[in-house]
Amino acid sequence: MFTDNWWINIITACTIIVTIAYYFSVSTFKKWEKLSVPYIKPIPLFGNFLNVAKGKEHHLEFYNKIYHEFSSHKYAGVYQMRTPLLVIMDPGIINDVLIKNFSSFPHRGFYVDFKENPLSNNLFHIENPQWKIMRNKLTPAFTSGKLKVMYDEIKECGDELMKNIDIVLMKNGNEIEVRDIMGKYSTDVIGTCAFGLKLNSINDDESPFRKHGKTIFLPSLSLALRELCVLISPILLKVVKVKNVQKEVTEFFQAAFKETMTYRLENNIVRNDLVYYLMQARNDLVLNTDLPKHKQFSEIQIVANAFIMFAAGFETVSSTISYCLYELALNKSIQDRVREEIQLKMSKNYGQVNHEFLMELHYLDMVLAETLRKYPPLITLPRKASQNYQLLNDSLIIEKGQKIIIPIYAIHHDSKYYPEPEKFIPERFSAEEKAKRPNGTYLPFGDGPRNCIGKRFAETEMKLAFVEMLTKFEVFPCEKTEIPLKYSNNTFILAPKNGIWLIFKRIN
Repeated sequence: MFTDNWWINIITACTIIVTIAYYFSVSTFKKWEKLSVPYIKPIPLFGNFLNVAKGKEHHLEFYNKIYHEFSSHKYAGVYQMRTPLLVIMDPGIINDVLIKNFSSFPHRGFYVDFKENPLSNNLFHIENPQWKIMRNKLTPAFTSGKLKVMYDEIKECGDELMKNIDIVLMKNGNEIEVRDIMGKYSTDVIGTCAFGLKLNSINDDESPFRKHGKTIFLPSLSLALRELCVLISPILLKVVKVKNVQKEVTEFFQAAFKETMTYRLENNIVRNDLVYYLMQARNDLVLNTDLPKHKQFSEIQIVANAFIMFAAGFETVSSTISYCLYELALNKSIQDRVREEIQLKMSKNYGQVNHEFLMELHYLDMVLAETLRKYPPLITLPRKASQNYQLLNDSLIIEKGQKIIIPIYAIHHDSKYYPEPEKFIPERFSAEEKAKRPNGTYLPFGDGPRNCIGKRFAETEMKLAFVEMLTKFEVFPCEKTEIPLKYSNNTFILAPKNGIWLIFKRIN
């Protein structure tokens, strides 16, 4: 039965709830002020991320704004919703965090529920000591010797790429949306070289690997909801239970990679590729019951590491090739110089295109480096402190558990290090120019012990694709070519909102 003052009780309860909610939303907002770290004043709950959370601002734009607003400082504090992040802008501190004092910052700091998202239990997300154990197991798959062995297989995928370009040109005239066709190429390369699978994505639009691979990086409502939960409080994910990867994608990759390993075991097939080293890791870390608990791995972790190598292998490479083609189309003199270098080196190598020949393409190296500067695969690089860390010659102590952000894109576009940063200038990466820049200002693959494990593999794959394409085609912009490119706000990576359209004209 209601009493006469029931409405007073309701108002009181509502007031208490609102007060608790408000305190929760601002409870972390005094951190940077107390530590005398320069920061932008946050708003309740959203911190400094309101426009990012609403999809009105890309992470790229947000961190560029922070970087330039605090350009006179070595670091600045921001609030990613309720989470305090330390944005480091000084190359010296960046070098300390990634290399010199790596032991204090070995983790990326992502929140991941491995039970709900089993394919996330991989080299990219796991922490020490498991990260170091798995890294040591997989590193031999990417040595120079292994790349030489893989060359013929990459070349075979390159031949199929050229056939597919001809088919697309016959269907659509001379205009090509390059991200799609390069995605098919990189999918086939990583499938063939890393896993021994003839995927034929280049010629098969319905290839399940290609279809599910594309799904991983597509923006979706569920991923947006998950990101919002992480920004507010990771605890919410235990209630909402949003997955990083769709259930059918997880099931497909689990089945595909398990089937590959089972087939090899049953047929005594030995290939010195990534699957071989994953199978060795399985023998040493999963099936070996004598290991201490902290060194033991599960079956799903082996599959998860196969998955991340596949996902990273096709997306990073296809995007970089596409952006590079875009810049070569807009800068014809640079394109011509790359082609001349290829033709000159080829004539000196008796027309043979092999691993040693690719290593001699130094101007192409500079062109790819400039592409990765202007369009880095990751906009930011996250780290988390594993212990309290006193900055050198500074009063700030980075506390254990503090999340750190290194704004790669903003640093790559800083005129202090790269004059006229929006211009495409490969000569920035001559030996003389690189020597002038401090360490910590070029980070497309990260740096230090936790850098990209497949860097050299990716470079070989990209260089071969350009040798194939630029000796047979000239590339030009067309009416559909967007200048400048616009990026989708709904993804962490740099994804062109409207694709990259170019004209391919065969060289007679």
